[in-house]
Amino acid sequence: MGGTVVIKWGGGLITHKDQLCTVNLDVIDSLAEACSKSTKKLVIVHGAGSFGHMMAKKFRLAEGRVAGLKQDEAIERVRSDMIELNNHVLSSLQKYGLDAKTFSPHLWATGTGPSFKGELPIFDGVTVVYGDVVEDSEKEFGILSGDDIMLRYSTELPNVERAVFAIGGVDGILRVPPSKAGPEDLIEIWSPDMEFEGEHAAEIDVTGGIGLKAARGAMISEKGVDVQIINGEHPNRVLAAIDGENVLGTKIVSGNC
Repeated sequence: MGGTVVIKWGGGLITHKDQLCTVNLDVIDSLAEACSKSTKKLVIVHGAGSFGHMMAKKFRLAEGRVAGLKQDEAIERVRSDMIELNNHVLSSLQKYGLDAKTFSPHLWATGTGPSFKGELPIFDGVTVVYGDVVEDSEKEFGILSGDDIMLRYSTELPNVERAVFAIGGVDGILRVPPSKAGPEDLIEIWSPDMEFEGEHAAEIDVTGGIGLKAARGAMISEKGVDVQIINGEHPNRVLAAIDGENVLGTKIVSGNC
C-alpha cells in the first residue's frame, strides 16, 4: 500500500457554494472513484461550502460568543448540516468499495487555528474528517478549518508522503483572480515569498480561502511533505496527485527552499 496521503476536498468543489446546502454529487462521486483506484492509505478532509459557511457567516460563529446573537441554534444547525454533507461523502466512498469512517471534529477537537487540540483519530481504512464548529476555551466556540486539520494530519501522522488540496474551478494558485486569469497565470511552484492576488468570497467564506490553503501548505512543506494544489474537477489529476505523478497544478515549497 505504501505511505499515507492526506487530501482535502474543498467545500467549493463538492457543493454549489452559492446555493444553501446544495451538494455536487457528480463531483463527490468522481473524487471517490479516483480515490478508490489508489493503493495509498488515505485521510480525507472535506470542506463545508454551502453547508456551513453561509450560516456561520450570518451568526459570526468564527468570532465565538457574540452578545445579542442567537448563536446556539446556529451552531447546532451548522453541525447538523455538516453531518448531512459528510453522509454524502461517506456514502460515495462506500459505493466505490472504500472502507471509510468519519470522525466529527466537534467530538474530539477543541480550539481553532493550526494549534488546535485533540488527539487525531485514525482508521485502518479511509479516515474522514471535516471543518466544524468546535469548543474553544477562550471564546467558547469557533470554526475549525479543514485546512488547519490538513496541517496536523499531514505533519503528525507517520509515513505521510504528500498532501493534496483539491479545489474547484481553477488549476492551482493563480497570479491574478480567476476572473482575470489565463493559462499563463498558473503558478506551478509557489513559496511564501511569492505574491499572488487571490479571490476570496468574503461574504460567504469564514476560513480564509486560497490564502489559508497556501499558508498551511507551506507549513506542511516545511516538514518535508510534498504539497500540491490541483483542480479537483479532473479526477485523473486527483488520482495522479495522490499517486505522486506529475500533474497540472501548483506545487508548494517552504520558504527555506
